[in-house]
Amino acid sequence: MTTPELWHEIEVVPPFFDIDSMDVVWHGHYVKYLELARCALLDKFDYGYQRMRESGYAWPIVDLRLKYSRPATFDQRLIVRAEIVEWENRLKMDYAIRDATTGERVNSATSIQVAVDIATREMQYVCPRILWERLGVSP
Repeated sequence: MTTPELWHEIEVVPPFFDIDSMDVVWHGHYVKYLELARCALLDKFDYGYQRMRESGYAWPIVDLRLKYSRPATFDQRLIVRAEIVEWENRLKMDYAIRDATTGERVNSATSIQVAVDIATREMQYVCPRILWERLGVSP
């Protein structure tokens, strides 16, 4: 069985209200861009937040790391790539934000989510089968 393409890219154009007093995108807004890409990736596999809830699991982020390489600016076209790199015991995603024109890296990041049973609030130490089924991967 071949592993499906576990990545997705979106385009983001920073609006005026994302710019700080230094004329660059305020550092906190990059998390929003990552979230947009993560949601698009999970929606690609029909396992977005609503489907997660319906399956009985919440997937809180327990770790988020960002590395800023260069500042993004107002109206700059950015490509945000999200890729699932682990899914066995946790859902780990790597991200890259690049300038859409030059391909230069602006930011890289990693997030880790864990499955939590909504009814019991207990963390699952192995990802639920529903995630594997949605992603089309084997245990």
